Amino acid sequence: MNIDKQTKSEELSIKELNNLIIDSIQDIKGKKIVKLDLRHLDDAPTDFFIICEGESTVQVKSIADNIYRRIKREGNTLPTHFEGTQTSRWVLVDYFVTVVHVFHPEAREFYQLEELWSDAIVTEYDDLV
Repeated sequence: MNIDKQTKSEELSIKELNNLIIDSIQDIKGKKIVKLDLRHLDDAPTDFFIICEGESTVQVKSIADNIYRRIKREGNTLPTHFEGTQTSRWVLVDYFVTVVHVFHPEAREFYQLEELWSDAIVTEYDDLV
């Protein structure tokens, strides 16, 4: 029996969920990945934001789709909300405790979520080549 596989009755921990999201982004070569820990903020809408970008709308959609597929398959979990794939300028994948924002570079610059939540604890991840 492979102990790395999740059984249907097991749920992912927040750490496992976030690590799987980061890995899913890196699978598709997502860029400028950051995790914002919002747990210490009173007015935060969630515990974590994970933000990244793709170089094209096709890559943005591919990253979001890969997150959805892998979390469903490996974590037996579906997002509570999944939107933005029609234009793929900003795709949101909401897992309640963690909300993933996959941006096209211009949309990320325009909305500046990192600036809006600048008092969050920030973890940056290296881009894979």
